[in-house]
Amino acid sequence: MLTDSEKNRYNRHLILDKIGVEGQEKLKASRVLVIGAGGLGCPVLLYLTAAGVGNIGIIDFDTVDETNLQRQVLFTIEDIGINKALAAKKRLSALNNYVNFKTYPEKLTTKNALTIFSAYDIIVDGTDNFSTRYLVNDACVITNKPLVYGAIYKFEGQVTVFNYKNGPSYRCLFPTPPQQGSVPNCSEVGVLGVLPGLIGTQQANEVLKIILEIGSVLSGKMQIYNALEASFYVLKIQRVEQEFEKVLANATAFEQFDYDFFCGIEKQTTKQKEITAQELKILLTNEDIQIIDVRAPWEQPKIEVLNAINIPLQDIPTQLEKINRSKKTVVFCQHGVRSLTCIAFLEAQGFDNLINLKDGIVTWDK
Repeated sequence: MLTDSEKNRYNRHLILDKIGVEGQEKLKASRVLVIGAGGLGCPVLLYLTAAGVGNIGIIDFDTVDETNLQRQVLFTIEDIGINKALAAKKRLSALNNYVNFKTYPEKLTTKNALTIFSAYDIIVDGTDNFSTRYLVNDACVITNKPLVYGAIYKFEGQVTVFNYKNGPSYRCLFPTPPQQGSVPNCSEVGVLGVLPGLIGTQQANEVLKIILEIGSVLSGKMQIYNALEASFYVLKIQRVEQEFEKVLANATAFEQFDYDFFCGIEKQTTKQKEITAQELKILLTNEDIQIIDVRAPWEQPKIEVLNAINIPLQDIPTQLEKINRSKKTVVFCQHGVRSLTCIAFLEAQGFDNLINLKDGIVTWDK
């Protein structure tokens, strides 16, 4: 039941003929899990909270970084260094004190996904990597939860709803993952700051339609938006029964499945291929090494003691002569993603002297 105060707060919903008191009570009773409090998760969370979705789960193991503030509108400079799920809850609680929030400041894995998903009615995917997207899809299929999906790339975004009333799943559209490194994320190629808001708001809209059982849910069709052209087009998606059968047949082995391996993500097996910032500091005092910075020239911080050679990632193919093939070489970027891409490219050119700076240069003073 709605209190008098809630009726006043949600007045514009109550006077809508497709919502009313009954619809608002459905929203209050609903349980929605948002995976990722980043670019997509922020607008989703803001609008679901404002709309009065009564129980919202937020899972995110990452912390707020200054580079997030260009698009992750829940956070301020005071949140830098704080876990995103916890920072989001604090801000959202101030927006609507009638909503119950449960935070999971941890990484979503095969070990916790099924238990967490089982406590919610709808799952919203705000992630930015393929291994997690496949994990989320499979967990939704196993627990029979609708999945509201969104994705962004530079100036383009996608929205659809998977696993809804016998509709298709993520695997029906993408039965196999793309080759590792072939689709960069926004930390590598950038993203228009307003785009996550445009796509995340559409995701929130799909959640509300599912809860309220109104309108036409984006199941079996993906809406693709181009921000530069302000244009939409719709891609139809067919349900592929075999994809569901494969996931359900392997449900008992879900906790042991390696989604990183499935998506071609190679795990570092020796320290020779990866190094932490603290280990690099020690290495600098003991050996003559070469350090390559693949960030754009304007990116901070600049660490003078590294005496790094700056070659932006996109310029690497044309400036190979700057890299000494015989000297031990540490490659770094802001967060350790572009540097891995660089190393993969250089190793294909015959380099065998490369070490990645784990988690990037932002860890230097941590």
